[in-house]
Formats: sequence, structure tokens, C-alpha cells
Amino acid sequence: MSGLPVPHGLDAEGFIAREGSLARVQDAFRPVVAAARDGLSETFGGRLHSGYLYGSVPRGTARVERSDLDLLVALREEPTEADRTALTALGTALDRRFPEIDGVGPLLYSEGRLLSDAERYDMGWFLACLCTPLFGDDLAGRLPRYRPTPRLARETNGDLAALLPRWRERIAAAADSEEARRPLVRFMSRHLVRTGFTLVMPRWNGWTSDLAEMAEVFGAYHPRRAAQIRVAARYGHEPVGNAAILRGYVEDLGPWLAGEYARVHGVKTRCPGDPA
Repeated sequence: MSGLPVPHGLDAEGFIAREGSLARVQDAFRPVVAAARDGLSETFGGRLHSGYLYGSVPRGTARVERSDLDLLVALREEPTEADRTALTALGTALDRRFPEIDGVGPLLYSEGRLLSDAERYDMGWFLACLCTPLFGDDLAGRLPRYRPTPRLARETNGDLAALLPRWRERIAAAADSEEARRPLVRFMSRHLVRTGFTLVMPRWNGWTSDLAEMAEVFGAYHPRRAAQIRVAARYGHEPVGNAAILRGYVEDLGPWLAGEYARVHGVKTRCPGDPA
């Protein structure tokens, strides 16, 4: 296809190469990364198994005052609501202390859940391929290697139809202000672009985490929806708190993408404990 980026992101054997490295963290973000590491140790102590960075900071593409700090935390046991509250509080404190970042995105799981069969092609893949070890024993060594297959596509992003009702609730509950809607636009834009990309990922046979490139790969296979995904990729980096954008996501682009995903790859298998 004309203009389609050459597939990449795989190793010599065709497996998805792990992204990111602590060596790629830019100097501006090193203090907040160090503070996050210390804060996690103080918050969870011996219950903490390992911690990881993901997103633009370990890829070395973060922008000062524009990018958030993304963390994945693995506990030795199942996290409690108190654990989740404590992690959210730590993220809020880091965001206030360090103007270099625009928010903190923390994920919290148990070691057992991340290594479970139910998560093998979702959070297991996410940790093994998209997360950079920050401290502790790296769980990636206990997980398989992954190829860009239809099964991976289904189990990572085949749940959009189930998510859309919750997205509508979040939009309805948000304050009527641009400031309140901007984080929703950024989150939903990124999610839709990534879902669009993984829809066509097995055909492209490569991997990328760059939103703009994801949009270009998707657009080569679905030209009628290409402009929408390109705009979503832009809003994933530069969000605006426009209510019309959110309505378009949950009333048009999201439902179409969910239906196409189910047709091509099927629906993601529910993990035990997931909301119905």
C-alpha cells in the first residue's frame, strides 16, 4: 500500500521487541522517576514485588509539562482499596511536586494476576513488551515472547464495546468545563488510536507505540476512517476539552471500531473479577 510505514518493532525472530530503557529517560524527568521509586518503596514496603515505567518517559520521547508519568506496580498479594487509594495519593503528590509532568497514570496489580493465564495476552504482554523495569525482580522473565497476532489483538483491545457504556457515564459525570473534559479527551483519544492500530496490527505485522504512526498504519487499511483516527492521535498529545469530541467518540467512532473489532478478531475474554 502506498505510504504505509514499513513494519518494524520486532526482533530478528519476529517477536515484539521490548520498548524503553532507564537510559533513555531524559534529564528533566530523572528527579521525578527517582521520587516515584522512593515513594513506592515507602508506601508499600516489603509487599512491593516490582515497579515499572511505561509510556513516553522510558521511551525518551516525553515533553516537559506535557507528558504524564506512567507507572505499573506489582504487589506480592492482591491489592486492596486502601492500596489503590495510597497509590493515587502518591501520584497526586508527585504531580504537585514536579511541574515537569502533567499527571501520573498508576496501574496496580498483584504478581499472581500479572502472571496468570487470564492476563497472559493482556497485562502480561503489556508488562513484557511495553514496560521498563524500575526496581525489583522483572516479571518479564516469567512470561513468553509475543508476536503481533490476532489473538494478541483480541485480548489487548477486544473489549471496547464493554468499555463504551462506562465512558458515557464518565463523560456525563464530568464537570461542564474544558479543564474537566481535557483528561477524558486525552485518555479516550489514545485508547481509540491504539485500538484502531491493533485492529490492523496482524496484517501490518509490526509494532509501534507512536500514536501518529499508529494512525497512519490504521488509515492505510481503513481510509474512510483515517481522518478521524489522525485527529484522535493529535488530541492524544494535545487534548482539548471539547464535549463534541467526546460525543463523537462514544456515538460514532467508538461503536464502529468496537463492531469492526468484534467482526475481525472477536471479543476479549473476560478475566475473573472484571466488571460484567
